[in-house]
Amino acid sequence: MSSRRARPLLATTSVLTALTLGLTACGGGGGGSGQAAEDGRISVVASTNVWGSVVEAVGGDRVDVKSIVEDPSSDPHSYQASAEDAADVQDAQLLVYNGGGYDEFFEQLAGQNSGGEPVVAFEGEGHAHGEEHATEEHGDEHATEGHGEEHATEQGGEEHGHDHGEVNEHVWYDLHVVAEVADKVAARLGELDAEAKQTFTDNANAFKADLDELTQRIEKIGTDHPGTKVVATEPVAHYLLQTAGITDATPHDYAEAIENETDVPVAAQQQVTELVSGKQVQAVVNNSQTVTPVTEKLVRAAKDAGVPVVDVTETLPEGATDYIAWMSTQVDALAGALGQ
Repeated sequence: MSSRRARPLLATTSVLTALTLGLTACGGGGGGSGQAAEDGRISVVASTNVWGSVVEAVGGDRVDVKSIVEDPSSDPHSYQASAEDAADVQDAQLLVYNGGGYDEFFEQLAGQNSGGEPVVAFEGEGHAHGEEHATEEHGDEHATEGHGEEHATEQGGEEHGHDHGEVNEHVWYDLHVVAEVADKVAARLGELDAEAKQTFTDNANAFKADLDELTQRIEKIGTDHPGTKVVATEPVAHYLLQTAGITDATPHDYAEAIENETDVPVAAQQQVTELVSGKQVQAVVNNSQTVTPVTEKLVRAAKDAGVPVVDVTETLPEGATDYIAWMSTQVDALAGALGQ
């Protein structure tokens, strides 16, 4: 995965134009209200397989889910939608996406679907809940320490708020937001298939019970390893670290340079190197889907110093379909690294 700031708006716009012209030639967008799959299942399109896996957990065998971004090498930030993607979104009965600028291509496509309201993960209500929980569970010191609320105040107005503050669009690592998405999906599916409404509710409750158990495991990491500090190649797992009460000690200038794909200032590079080589941090959290010479250098420095490297990803690995299993693997990797 590469550019974080690339926004292929023209490519997406051309796809939308072609699709609109095609629908007009065929006599209008009759499929815009949503069409069920051929086998009668509810047709759902998600921006990434992360949110697609949540829908599958709630909908079970009564949904037909297509995730646009499934390839681990694809970046939702800069993904260029195809005409096929646009047609799938146009015809879907339910749309689910991240929001917050993370999958902007999908938000543009969603405007062509005349069905009901899509389910969007990154919204004020759900996101605020995740922040509130972090403050309640771990105290103000974890919410504001390092790159917390103070940093959010400084950076929150920037485009999409990538930096390490509370405004961070990678909300699939905030399990409370994921639980809220599951509830919203269950409610929307219940509207589309009233006979299965209770089934969707029961599935969502079972999924949330697994999330609760996983949250307890994450919080236990902080309990077992108080005062833990890490550096991260990107703030992808920000909410995971926050829930665990782990401080992200990554220098702001270093993180900002990587996010903006600019040269890392010499002082920031030296600072992060000293943090790792001097073992002032207990692990390096590495987004293995975004590899640059700078991040590779940090990973090498960590390995040379004997500091564990914990790989995290933005989408489910190839062949994986279960959100709980995927997240559990990453939680286990973090706990195992800190237990070394």
